[in-house]
Amino acid sequence: MKTVIYDKNKDLEKLLKRNDDARDDIRNAVLEIIKGVKTDGNAALLYYTQTLDHCELTQLQVTEAEIQEAFDSVPDSLLDIIREAAGNIRAFHEKQLETTWTYEPKPGVVLGQHITPIGRVGLYVPGGKATYPSTVLMDAIPALVAGVESLVMVTPPGRDGKINPNILAAAKIAGVQEIYKIGGAQAIAALAYGTETIKPVNKIVGPGNIYVATAKKEVFGKVDIDMIAGPSEVLIIADEHANPVYAAADLLSQAEHDEMAMPILVTTSEDLGKQVIAEVYRQIEADLGRKDIARKSVDDFGFVFIVNDLDEAFELSNQIAPEHLELLIENPMSALEKVKNAGAIFMGAYTPEPLGDYFAGPNHTLPTSGTAKFSSPLGVYDFIKKSSILSYDQRCLGDVYQKIAAFARSEGLDAHAKAVERRFEN
Repeated sequence: MKTVIYDKNKDLEKLLKRNDDARDDIRNAVLEIIKGVKTDGNAALLYYTQTLDHCELTQLQVTEAEIQEAFDSVPDSLLDIIREAAGNIRAFHEKQLETTWTYEPKPGVVLGQHITPIGRVGLYVPGGKATYPSTVLMDAIPALVAGVESLVMVTPPGRDGKINPNILAAAKIAGVQEIYKIGGAQAIAALAYGTETIKPVNKIVGPGNIYVATAKKEVFGKVDIDMIAGPSEVLIIADEHANPVYAAADLLSQAEHDEMAMPILVTTSEDLGKQVIAEVYRQIEADLGRKDIARKSVDDFGFVFIVNDLDEAFELSNQIAPEHLELLIENPMSALEKVKNAGAIFMGAYTPEPLGDYFAGPNHTLPTSGTAKFSSPLGVYDFIKKSSILSYDQRCLGDVYQKIAAFARSEGLDAHAKAVERRFEN
């Protein structure tokens, strides 16, 4: 990990830059896959699954028998945990529900907003280096709370043609019934354009590798997407009272995700910074299963920033706009108003980031790479549409139609003007 004395005049973006330059080779490969799926449908999906995932499938859709078999293979203790987490996630997201509303600014005029769910949504659940039943819960439950009637999940199979049983168990508990054994850019193309088997969706949500992210960029416009998720990141603001063991463990909880994950400590105590660095490397060697991934993450993208005071710490954090922000400081709630940009905020020594990843209820699909400056966690609001409601009676339109006509003509739109004037010609 690199120790940096924070200087607001230094180029922070250059210091923290990860290699996110456009990769023409990846984009070209993705475009070829999308074209193949649009042209050949299921045949392309089977071909790319065999070529890229080294799995020869005879059918794309997961059967009810496969779902039940997977469910029965998961230990009851884990099923109980998944059910409890699902309940917490549902309870939190039910607070986000919006309803249709109207108001009457004066007699004869009704204005408002009509709320309707998106008709069909596709959920991408990653496979590969790790499997994420938690992502199933976080993506599916807000959609179902919003009222989405048609929900389809895609996830890459293993070489044996099977889906990780924990993922299928989470899908069953969440309420997902339509599941396909496809991953990568080909899955995104199938969701966007449809095949003989898969009906196209209106929106795609869920994280994935760079091929998935690139494919989501390419199909945006044909369908909506949630966000382009980059490598994970956590930023911990810690004062001299923070426990270095806790801080190191929380940094590593993100470092183990990906070699390009970014763990950052911002502290007012240089001594604490040294203790945390030592503890990070001690924990990697002591008992970390994904130590090679975590070590590369902390070596290449791990930082300890030394700041003069907490005001400077929050200034730095708001510039970075981290996906996960932990406040290992005294009285964190009193400092909440200083947070301007963060995907999720974890308050105090006993609110570690994994609590949000799995169990508490708020969504773990969060804006990364500084996009928390303008975007939000995945939520029920991502699965609804809003339509404006307008109703004027004859008298109320008569009071304003000449103003509307004058405004329209100021823009050179004569037909707009006549559309209101013709109602009052006789």
